[in-house]
Amino acid sequence: MDAIRSYRDLDVWRVSMELTIEVYRVTDAFPATERFGLTAQIRRAASSIPANLAEGHGRPPQAYRNHVSIAIGSQAELETLLDLACRLNFIASNGIGELVPSLARTGQMLKGLARGLRRCDEQPGAATSHRR
Repeated sequence: MDAIRSYRDLDVWRVSMELTIEVYRVTDAFPATERFGLTAQIRRAASSIPANLAEGHGRPPQAYRNHVSIAIGSQAELETLLDLACRLNFIASNGIGELVPSLARTGQMLKGLARGLRRCDEQPGAATSHRR
């Protein structure tokens, strides 16, 4: 396994960046009246995921765990907002269908990272192992 030297080395960061790009593409088709409403909120939730992973990776272990937790919350928020957009007919069901696999994978990977960080805390001398 290669060493994790940067947040850019994290698979979950790369997957969440791709999800964010997909979200921006899908929300481009939203009504202009939603530019400062739901469109902006969805984009903020999506971009918050990789941003919190990056910020947390550069902080001490406890802060890193907190940022991963925030990223998990942003993923759940994004899922809810996309569901709302679908119910408002801003996204066709096939449009949200494109996002579902990426959204689910991102959520699974975030939860896996959180579990891994908790395990590191439970091991003696694991203070620096949060970057694996």
